Amino acid sequence: MRRARPRANREPTIALINIVFLMLIFFMVAGTLAPPLAPEVRLIDTHLLQGSPAPDALVITADGTLLYRGEPLDSAEDYVATLTGETLVARLVPDRALPATALVAIASDMRRAGAARVMIVTERGVK
Repeated sequence: MRRARPRANREPTIALINIVFLMLIFFMVAGTLAPPLAPEVRLIDTHLLQGSPAPDALVITADGTLLYRGEPLDSAEDYVATLTGETLVARLVPDRALPATALVAIASDMRRAGAARVMIVTERGVK
């Protein structure tokens, strides 16, 4: 009489991987974040448009000069003083070469001067 070899209890990992994969495919197909556009709709092409900052934005050049509506300003507080409205929202248009530390310092000065929000206007990356 031969002795039976003890069988190793293996876990069914392949079956588990298959189930997870099928669930992933199901949710990718079934779930949509937004309904698709109608096929006859063509979106506007804006890659040739020249961007210009909002007229109420503070432009900061690469050397740290502050410009508001084309005129130089002495400080960020002077810009915050020009803002109107219930909540003071400051918009910054920094030059690409402006050091990040200078940008953070100017934004901090605006917050201390009373700006409720500081928004940085940037350029959208090309896909």
